[in-house]
Amino acid sequence: MIEPTRRQTLGGLAALAALPASVRAAPPAPASLDALARKGGRRFGSAIAWNPRSMDSGSVQNPAYAALVRRECGLVVPENEMKWQWLRKSPDSFDFSAMDGIVGWAKASGLAVRGHTLLWHRPKWFPGWLNKYDFGANPATEAERLLTTHIRTVTARYGAIIKSWDVVNEAIDHDRNAPIETSLSRAMGSPEAVLDLAFHTAREAAPGAELVYNDYMSWEPAHAKHCADVLRLLEGFRKRGTPVDALGIQSHIEMFSLDPATGVGPYREREWRAFLDEVVGMGYRLLITEFDVKDKALPSDVAVRDAKIADYTRRYFDLMLGYEQLGDILAWGMVDKYSWLQGFAPRDDGREVRACPYDDAYAAKPMRAAIAASFAATG
Repeated sequence: MIEPTRRQTLGGLAALAALPASVRAAPPAPASLDALARKGGRRFGSAIAWNPRSMDSGSVQNPAYAALVRRECGLVVPENEMKWQWLRKSPDSFDFSAMDGIVGWAKASGLAVRGHTLLWHRPKWFPGWLNKYDFGANPATEAERLLTTHIRTVTARYGAIIKSWDVVNEAIDHDRNAPIETSLSRAMGSPEAVLDLAFHTAREAAPGAELVYNDYMSWEPAHAKHCADVLRLLEGFRKRGTPVDALGIQSHIEMFSLDPATGVGPYREREWRAFLDEVVGMGYRLLITEFDVKDKALPSDVAVRDAKIADYTRRYFDLMLGYEQLGDILAWGMVDKYSWLQGFAPRDDGREVRACPYDDAYAAKPMRAAIAASFAATG
C-alpha cells in the first residue's frame, strides 16, 4: 500500500472543505426498506397509480413520488389500473393504456410488478355492464367465456413480467358468511364454480406464477367472523384441488377504538396467530399486500399519533415476520396525502389520516422507522 504524501492529504482536506456544508455534513443514506426486507428473503413494495391528468398524486407522473418508490421499493402493484373497471370497459374490448404505462415505468426503473386483480368478486366493483349482462340461452358457457377470456388476455399480456397474481379479491359475503353471489356466479351455478375456474385458468395461463387469494381479514376483534369465513374458503379450495398458492393479507390495520392496556387499537394476537397457523398448516404461503394504518381513534396531535401508529405497526410486523411462510410485503401507498384512506376512512376531526410511511413533505415518519426496525430484527 502506498501512503499518501502530506501534500496529497492536505489537498484532499482542502477539497473536502470546499464542498458545501450540506454535502459535507450529509449522513449516509439509510438502507431502503426493500434492502432491509431482502435480508429476510422478502421484498418490500408499494401500490402506485397512473394519472396523466395530475402530477399531484401517488402516481408514476409525480416525479417526487416516483423517485421515492424507486428508492424504497423492489416491486410495485397497480392501485386500480388492472381492475375490470379500468381494463374492460365493455364485454368485447380491453384498454391496457394505463396498465401498460405502469409496467413500462416499472421495467425502466428496475422494479418487479404484482398483478392486482384478475377478479374482484363483488358486484359493487364489477363494471356496470357485467352486473346487467345478458348471458343468453347458455348462461354458464357464456360466463365461463367472459371470465376465461379476461384472465387469459391479461396474463398473456403481462406474464413475462408479473410472477405473482391476486387472482381473486374479496369473495366473502359478510351477511351470509359465505362466498358472495354475482352475475357470474348466478350464471355458473355457484360462487365456488367461478372462483375455482378463475384459479384453474390462471394456473393454465401462467403456470409458473404465484396465485393468490387476497382479502382484508385482520387481527382486530371485529374481523373474527371474517377470519372464520376465509378459513372455510381456503379449506374448500384445498378439498376441491383449486390451485391457490398463497393468502394475500391486505393488512389495512385499524384503530377505531383504543385498548387502555396498550394505548393502541385492540388486537387479538393469540387468535390471529391461530388463524395464520391454520392457513400455513394447509400449505398456503402468506403475503402482506396492502399495508396501511387507519388512525380514527387517535388524538389530533401529530407527534402523539405518529408514535402510536409506529407502535401499532411494529407490533403487527414483528408478529407477521415471525412466519417463515411470509413473502413479499407491500404498502398501499407511501405518502399520506395520496392514501385512499383520506376519503374511505376519514377522521372525525377533519385532520389528515397518517396512514403511510412518509408525510406530505416526503419526510420519513416513525412508521417507516418501525417497519425498518422489524425488518432489521428478523433479517
